[in-house]
Amino acid sequence: MTLLDVQLLNRENAILEFNRRVLAQAQRTDVPLLERLRYICIVSSNLDEFFEVRFADMLDAQRDGSGLVTPRDVERVGRAAHDLIDLQYGIFNDQVMPALKEHNIQILNHADRTDEMRAWVARFFEREVRPLLVPVGLDPAHPFPQVANKSLHFIARLSGKDALGRDNRIAIVKVPRVLPRVIKVPAQISGGKQSFVLLTSVIRAHLEELFPGRHVEAFSQFRVTRDSDLEVDEEEIANLRHALRSGLTTRHFGRAVRLEVVNTCPEELSRFLLEQFDLPEAALYRVNGPVNLVRLNELIDQTDADDLRFQPYEPSWPKGRLPRGKSILDKLRTKGDVMLHHPFESFDPVVQMLREAVEDPDVLAIKQTIYRTGSESVLADLLIEAARRGKEVLAVVELKARFDEEANINWAERLEAVGAQVVYGIVGLKTHAKLLLVTRREGGKLRRYGHLSTGNYNPKTARFYTDLGYLTADADLTADMDLVFRQLASLSKFKAPKKLLLAPFNLHKTMCELLVQVEEAARRGEPARVVVKINALTDAELINGLIRAGQAGAKIDLIVRGACMLPPGLPGVTDNILVRSVVGRFLEHSRIFYFRWGQSDEQEALYLSSADWMSRNMLRRIEVAWPISDPKLRQRVIDEGLTPYLHDTLDAWQLGPDGTSQRIGNESKPDAISAQQALMRMYRDE
Repeated sequence: MTLLDVQLLNRENAILEFNRRVLAQAQRTDVPLLERLRYICIVSSNLDEFFEVRFADMLDAQRDGSGLVTPRDVERVGRAAHDLIDLQYGIFNDQVMPALKEHNIQILNHADRTDEMRAWVARFFEREVRPLLVPVGLDPAHPFPQVANKSLHFIARLSGKDALGRDNRIAIVKVPRVLPRVIKVPAQISGGKQSFVLLTSVIRAHLEELFPGRHVEAFSQFRVTRDSDLEVDEEEIANLRHALRSGLTTRHFGRAVRLEVVNTCPEELSRFLLEQFDLPEAALYRVNGPVNLVRLNELIDQTDADDLRFQPYEPSWPKGRLPRGKSILDKLRTKGDVMLHHPFESFDPVVQMLREAVEDPDVLAIKQTIYRTGSESVLADLLIEAARRGKEVLAVVELKARFDEEANINWAERLEAVGAQVVYGIVGLKTHAKLLLVTRREGGKLRRYGHLSTGNYNPKTARFYTDLGYLTADADLTADMDLVFRQLASLSKFKAPKKLLLAPFNLHKTMCELLVQVEEAARRGEPARVVVKINALTDAELINGLIRAGQAGAKIDLIVRGACMLPPGLPGVTDNILVRSVVGRFLEHSRIFYFRWGQSDEQEALYLSSADWMSRNMLRRIEVAWPISDPKLRQRVIDEGLTPYLHDTLDAWQLGPDGTSQRIGNESKPDAISAQQALMRMYRDE
């Protein structure tokens, strides 16, 4: 399929545009105030990763001289990032914090504190902070210190001379990560308000005490963001786990890509820091507030104001399909497949299924992929217990799950210690598929039970991410799952599964072929429809297929949470394609692919998947997609996973051909519809 001559949207700008949509949540009057602050924190966390990975890669691509990324490209993205961060601090200072103050929740600067508060802060500094601070005066024997990624520091310019009469005027103070960034002032001295002081304000008020006999003429807090993508040459190493373990120690000191200082930082000090980190002026971000807004999550956690948070939501147990206290394996064997819609439905049935398998003496083997389970995982603990009980346990642990490498290495070592078989997938390919397979002896035969998911095996994130899980005893589907595990462990040649699609082998190819079928149906004047719900759309060939199908007359709706490089609404090119994004209380994470290319039911396909429509997912990862063939389950996926999002008029945004988004909804309209809220109500009422 030849690629069309269509100018795709810039991926990095698309990521920033997504964060602009998230930041807009902090401006919504219908979102509780503390949750508005949380969205500001989320954007800061997202931007940290953007600079650590995406922008760092962009800078590398510019330096390699290939011409794929030009200095102008970098400048344009950097300018967009500056604008977004300025907007973020504007919302923080001018909207959210004043609104919190109206609810008697305040962050107090030194000038705002009473004498009693200042005395309390001074005691706190002397007792909790000062013993951990070690100022470093710079001279030939004290060079500029190593500054770890995203660590907080102060820089100070001092008057006079040091104890030996030397004119070393610059000092650096590292702020240990173990210190809390937000400290709650005792209620008895807060005048009936919930008052907080920031650690940076505490240090700033007492900074001069760290330099007896000298005056602090100027100072600033600062933070540097570094390239943090772990890269190892898997072809050149003997043990991936050992190589990554070694790499974790140096990750924090990669190439600097961004320098944050407060907006009052003197030009002299900011220039000095830029020189130390070998950064251009464009990499300097002057911010009007704390340089790390992520840590304001500590304020949210310490504030006693439940009415300023989202109302608690407890996921429902699917009691109609999986009666509590009954065997899940028996239910799957006798009643058929079960779909779970998280976070509206509980993740607990998945945990119960694995626990049941661990405790069942007739279960002989358990196989599971581990991508992002977290540092604490009940599922990984159950796999360890299964191995201790003598069951055959195979864990495919993805060691290169970005920023979860250390947790996954630790799980791999713990599993190996109890005799589980641990493999790390296939060289050069991340294992992103989410699979759990149980093999049980029944009446002299072996029977398999499986769980597939669009999301991670992480009960914590299952309460905040929308995902679809699928429990099955289907013989063909579970045999396909077993085939995938055997290929991951044995590195045998690819053998096409009966039902599953598997990247990098046939998932991408099948998606392209289905788009061609839709295109051909549209040209024949037959029903032609595509609805895709994904987190990102950046693969050029799939974008090409979508555009061709749309030009042929197919109606195409794309629900893309994050980066989308397809420009919709271009006259005569993509005017049959609508792209919307839904940003609500939960993080949209499920992947659903729907195609229709004719009149009959046989000319329709519906898949759930772990994969986004990105080249890395389709060609450089182990991913799965599985068909939903049961009519009732198919209808449920459409009714819950697609239709509500296509009709959302509260949390939805529409993407324009220039890559900017316009919010469709308006919280002031009483008839506005939120897909997530509708699903919450539906499951709450069951």
